[in-house]
Amino acid sequence: MQQSNAYVITFSVILTIVLGLLLSGTAEVLKPIQKKAEALDTKKQILGAVISAEEIRKMKAEEIDAFYESHITSKVVNIKGEEVSEQDGVAVTAESVDIGRNYKKAPEDRLYPVFIFHEEGDPDAVQAYILPVYGAGLWDSIWGYLALQTDLTTIEGVTFSHAGETPGLGARITARDVQGRFEGKKVFDDSGNLASVRMQKGEGRDYSDDPHKVDGLSGATITAEGVNKMLDAYLRHYKAYLDKKKSNADAMALN
Repeated sequence: MQQSNAYVITFSVILTIVLGLLLSGTAEVLKPIQKKAEALDTKKQILGAVISAEEIRKMKAEEIDAFYESHITSKVVNIKGEEVSEQDGVAVTAESVDIGRNYKKAPEDRLYPVFIFHEEGDPDAVQAYILPVYGAGLWDSIWGYLALQTDLTTIEGVTFSHAGETPGLGARITARDVQGRFEGKKVFDDSGNLASVRMQKGEGRDYSDDPHKVDGLSGATITAEGVNKMLDAYLRHYKAYLDKKKSNADAMALN
């Protein structure tokens, strides 16, 4: 039986509205679950800069949350190294700062989270300072976390992630063996000047004797250069904070 055009149009409109409401409702129901999953993934990335990926994989979600709460304290600073507790009248925490959204702002207008890794339940027993970094790879955004030992010069570890780098090439920045190349490298030279750490062009060379160079990514030079620019830029953004921490440490050592 052939239906009138009015019937078909009415039916289509009603079906569209019903489906739209169902999708909207489903999205609202899933939103808290999605946010919780995103928060857990961020905690894994932060902790991954200071503990092994294998150790993290062994933990259940609630164990990761508990470990994070007992081993991480955090603060937010500006490009001058000053601690920030609110912006535009709104309270801010390190966990609430959207690094990707901040990246779109001028460096002097950004918020810079600092995650402090310490012994369990003892915030004064600091073991590393973890700094978020963000940049651009070949195809899309790249980001990560850089952990510095308490000398604020030696890299304890790094984690890198990406939005769309090429599998087997640029996407290898997420590989543990690639990230492990940064461990023990220095971001300041012997004179105290910022030197950062750079991935070199090509792959397969030994840079164990150079504190500021690591092996590159064969076939992924642009992604590697993106990592270099990302690290250099954010170390400069955090430099005022790092310098203040060093000055305070030196003053305490003299007392």
